[in-house]
Amino acid sequence: MTLAGLYSSRFGSQPARIERLTAASGSNRRYYRLFDSGGGSVIGVEGISKEENNAFVYLARHFRTAGLNAPEVYAVSPDRLYYLQEDLGNTTLYDALRRGREAGGDYNEEEKELLRTVIKYLPKLQITGAEGINYDKCYPVPAFDIRSIRFDLNYFKYCFLLPSGAEYNELHLEEAFDLFAAELLREPLNGFMYRDFQARNVMLKGETLPYLIDFQGGRLGPVYYDLVSFLWQASANYGAGLRRELIELYYNELRAFRSDIPEYEEFTQRVRLFALFRTLQVLGAYGFRGLYERKAYFIKSIPAAVANLRELIAADNFNFGCLYEVLRQIAGLDKYKTAPETDTTRQKLIVQVWSFSYKNGIPQDDSRHGGGYVFDCRAANNPGRYAEYQHLTGRDEAVKRFIEEDGELLTLLDSVYTIADKHVSRWLQRGFTSLVFAFGCTGGRHRSVYAAERLAAHINGKYGVEVRINHRELNITSTLPEQITRLKR
Repeated sequence: MTLAGLYSSRFGSQPARIERLTAASGSNRRYYRLFDSGGGSVIGVEGISKEENNAFVYLARHFRTAGLNAPEVYAVSPDRLYYLQEDLGNTTLYDALRRGREAGGDYNEEEKELLRTVIKYLPKLQITGAEGINYDKCYPVPAFDIRSIRFDLNYFKYCFLLPSGAEYNELHLEEAFDLFAAELLREPLNGFMYRDFQARNVMLKGETLPYLIDFQGGRLGPVYYDLVSFLWQASANYGAGLRRELIELYYNELRAFRSDIPEYEEFTQRVRLFALFRTLQVLGAYGFRGLYERKAYFIKSIPAAVANLRELIAADNFNFGCLYEVLRQIAGLDKYKTAPETDTTRQKLIVQVWSFSYKNGIPQDDSRHGGGYVFDCRAANNPGRYAEYQHLTGRDEAVKRFIEEDGELLTLLDSVYTIADKHVSRWLQRGFTSLVFAFGCTGGRHRSVYAAERLAAHINGKYGVEVRINHRELNITSTLPEQITRLKR
């Protein structure tokens, strides 16, 4: 069953239009907006993990029963790979805070009030939301335990610390991790742990904000974790004063739900402990998604996460064996400063993407490497066969809608993205400077043009490399400039 089939089964008609949504997260889940003929919409989710999908569906329904703001799940496919959920709109808290974030953390009163509202909501989610949960349905583990702690610490070690070039003794670092994990496990597991509670996962909808999304990794855990996940989000740029205000607000709200919370001074010490742990987990994720997979967003986020680390270890030496000295090395690395230097000696990769007509032959590749791919779009339905599209091109909105509603070319592009991701990643690792992709169709005006534009945007958005687009038959060229500041190697 497809998302369109699930929609038809649930609502009794085919969706009038399906729109692919983009996300900056590291998830492999795909999101779509499915429209009815009147303009109403739902969100369709395609996830490759049945267990992860089941966890989200279960938790969403549990939270709604508990009176919490979670999206309604309308339908789930029999194979558990697809589901339809309530459309909460397009505005995340992260979007709403853009002005203050880009002003260097100078949030105005309206933005601060949004932050206060969300922080005050968190204890309700953690305590009220935890009541009656069957944690055996959580994924991948039911509770915050030694396995999940060591997984995150090793994620940091292998995906960030190792490629950073910092020096450390493997045995001594493992002993430090044992001490750190033991201290974290002293905390009681006293609430629902969202696991990734941050501004991108909070939707703002009407008067009943905030709404919660992407909680499929939730489990039983200590209440500190979600608080620090939110306040130490690397790119949020919350200042120390604002953090203190929000921690105190959260603390007072939490005490209304639980009487066994430690005194404020001890509470804030535990907050910093978990902030360090969360920062190491984030650096591991950024290392994997950025340094290994070369995803531009995560590479650009590394300096901000290291700045958080620098602030944390400046206030506390976190006496866990050699860990403090290892972290001091990372905090002092020039390539991870907030404004990292550009590596001017390293040649950059330039990707060329062509559209062409087979009637005029395949474009000549004049690059030194001579590497790349040619894809034939002629199996897909041709807009040029219809009179209303003949004078248009694949850059026009009407043609785009035709191709996207038809869907045949999108299927081809999904496979092309997989091939391109593998090749671009490897070319970046090996320091090559040129890679070519070409799309051909009958006239070189519709399908090939659309495909070339889509792939160019995909590569530029994901890897940040310069992409040069050449629509040969239209005599149009354009360039998507490099989007990332490369870290020195």
